[in-house]
Amino acid sequence: MANRYAVGERDTRPWGTWEVVAGGDDYVVKRIIVSPGARLSLQRHQFREEHWIVVAGEGVVTRDDERIPVSRGVAVHLPLHCVHRVENGGAVDLVFIEVQRGDPLDEDDIERLEDDYGRAPEAPPSA
Repeated sequence: MANRYAVGERDTRPWGTWEVVAGGDDYVVKRIIVSPGARLSLQRHQFREEHWIVVAGEGVVTRDDERIPVSRGVAVHLPLHCVHRVENGGAVDLVFIEVQRGDPLDEDDIERLEDDYGRAPEAPPSA
């Protein structure tokens, strides 16, 4: 298994931040903070599944055709290939713990379908 994250690795994104807090050959654990009014890309993964548990704040998780309200203590499983995102419509940070399992584990396994920050591929022009 290939885990390309390092414990302590951090990144700032337009929607908030993430930090790797633990990891092994076939898993990684991140603490993710979504800023008020922000949301992640609508995305899917080809090589990993994810499990999210909210530890602070409130939001909504999109999982395929479902919209799931989440708050502290609520967990959501995101199976391989499901289309998903999380959004924070509240006034305080939404904080959750993400456990990824798969091979490889890295940021290259994000297929963005929609993105508020211009990171999704443009749709091809219609003929």
